[in-house]
Order: sequence, then C-alpha cells, then structure tokens
Amino acid sequence: MTPAVVSGVLRDAVRDVAGVEPGDVALRCVGAGVYASPVAFRLGLDAGDVAKAVSHDEISAEVDQGFVILRVRAGALAEAIVDDPDYGVVDEVPTVELSDRPRVFENPGFSVRFAYARAMAVQRRAEDFGIRRGRVEPAGDELSLIQVLGELPGWARSAARKRDGRILAQALVEVADAYHTVYERCPALPVQEKPSAVHASRVTIAAAAGIALRNGLTMIGETPRERI
Repeated sequence: MTPAVVSGVLRDAVRDVAGVEPGDVALRCVGAGVYASPVAFRLGLDAGDVAKAVSHDEISAEVDQGFVILRVRAGALAEAIVDDPDYGVVDEVPTVELSDRPRVFENPGFSVRFAYARAMAVQRRAEDFGIRRGRVEPAGDELSLIQVLGELPGWARSAARKRDGRILAQALVEVADAYHTVYERCPALPVQEKPSAVHASRVTIAAAAGIALRNGLTMIGETPRERI
C-alpha cells in the first residue's frame, strides 16, 4: 500500500467529516508503515473525528497530539511498489550530476548506482534459485529500508516544488544506504539452506528498492544501469 493510497483514504475521511473537497492531503512517513498528517490542524477539524471516519480494512487510524496517525502492515508498501512501476515519479525535478568516481561507498553517486545494481542482481539470481516474490514480513534493518521507501515520494515532490534536485538526490542516498545494509545483513538468496518464505520476502524488498532507486535516478536525469 503506497503513501498515495493511504493519502487517498485519508482524503475520503476528511471529505466525510467536513463535507468539502480537501484537495491534496499531505502525509509524512514516520515509521515503517506509519504515516502522520496535520490535515485536521489545517482545516480546523477534530482529529478524532477524522480518524474515526477512516474506512479501510488495511489501515488503522489514531490521534497523537492532534496529528492523524495511519498505520498499515509494514510489508504492504514493498508489495505495492512492485505493482507500481511509476512509484514516486513526479515531473520537473531538476537534474543533478552525481560523480561516478571514486567507486567507494563514501561516494554518494557510486553508492546509489551500486545499490540499484545490487537490487537488480538479486532479482536475476533469484530466478536461478526458482525464488518468486512473496509476502513481505520485514524485520530489523528491513524496517528502516521500508521507512525510507515510504518517505521517497514526499522528497520527490519537495524537489520538484522547490526546484532543487539535490533534495531527491539526498533521499536516494538514504535509500541506498538502507538497502546496502539490508543486502549485507539480510541475505535474499540462500547459501546452504533451501529457499524459503523469508527469501521470497527479501526478493520482493529488493525489487521494491530497485524500482524506487531506478525512478529516483531517472528523475534526476540519469539512465540507471543494471550492471556496474
């Protein structure tokens, strides 16, 4: 379930409570599958009434210090991204030139490109093992990656609105850093064990990260490479 879907559900709830079209309903991803919105503040509504009006089997809503908090199953975002090849894409993000050298993780340009190449390599090798994408049940470091994937569309919109592609470029660095950690600590491919549901979950996460990185690189003016 992407942030756009969660925002749409919240927009419907606001419409039910206020009887008006609220327009764009801003969300901020504050955790893996957790979103916060100040929409009640902005429109002078009771946040509790808005939370109660949220009607979706996969979304729970509550209030925290006047913010409407919406929660979805953490893995639902990764699953939704693989079904949305245009995830996070917005128009008019200014181009950014990222250096390709030196080819070390400390170089943001290389780190982002290499993260994308790693995500794509996992998917190619998964086919060799006969591993198909499966239900995502993230844990540990994977939850941090899920959170930054949820934040990415907001950073893309901010980059377009402020006419500053560096905002999106920095967000891509955060996605890349999180994915490198997951790649190294949460192997998506079996070594000596048989393929399992855990591997299927991690292959889906790799696919989601790959889509997010590909779209982000494309928005800042690059043609992503699957191999480095």
